[in-house]
Amino acid sequence: MLRNRRLVNLGCALVCAGLMAYAVGYAQMVQHLEPCPLCIFQRVGVMALGVIFLAAAIQHPRRAGAVVYAVLIALAALATMGVATRHLYIQSQPPGSIPACGAPFNVLMQMFSIWEAIRKVLHAGGECAQVDKVLGLAMPAWVLIWAALLGGVGVFVNVRADGARGGLRMAARP
Repeated sequence: MLRNRRLVNLGCALVCAGLMAYAVGYAQMVQHLEPCPLCIFQRVGVMALGVIFLAAAIQHPRRAGAVVYAVLIALAALATMGVATRHLYIQSQPPGSIPACGAPFNVLMQMFSIWEAIRKVLHAGGECAQVDKVLGLAMPAWVLIWAALLGGVGVFVNVRADGARGGLRMAARP
């Protein structure tokens, strides 16, 4: 099923492109849902995953290179999952317990260093507490699910035995 690492990496890149098409093309442009700062960070994570998958598909490295891509995929997926988890936590708080909306991210970037702006976004204000559901789940829950699936598939396919195509051999010891 997952014999061709290049096709799986390309497929995962296309899934990331599809997720971004939904987020920007449909949710934002058609439904007029403006993304909060944490949504934007999740989009960056999904785009990073897509770029890594695409690079892995194009380069299609052997052994050590495939493991490097597996590590990059794992890091991008874990970071995306972390932001999505934080967003879900903020959305689960009782009404009124989240501080009022803060400054937009572009204003934070003008006022603070990049790290301070990111820290302020991760402490999110009221704009990140709004829950928009798709098929019964909040959008960050979907991002969490997709990042976990894509990360798991990406790590597995880039580290597993791949015979002549150059993957690492994960044979059991006798």
